[in-house]
Amino acid sequence: MSVYSISSIEVKDWDAYEDYMKKVPSIIEKYGGKYIVRGGEIYSDNTSWEPKRIVILEFPTLENLNNFRDSEDYKPVAAIRLRASTSESFVVEGV
Repeated sequence: MSVYSISSIEVKDWDAYEDYMKKVPSIIEKYGGKYIVRGGEIYSDNTSWEPKRIVILEFPTLENLNNFRDSEDYKPVAAIRLRASTSESFVVEGV
């Protein structure tokens, strides 16, 4: 069953974050993941939640997602993201 990583991201250093955005797609793909949403206009729909940037990733399994997050490939790239932004994320199973 597919799983989706849903993140609300506030970018604090766009130069560094752009470096992250260049490096991460090939690593996501290597572990079977793909972007469903990567930024884009956010429209309010009767909520007080005001995210700055939304990213949704799809992976074929939770194992694929965890392997991506824990990979030696991703660790130095994740460090860029952690310096350049703050985020809140959760994972949900999909149909």
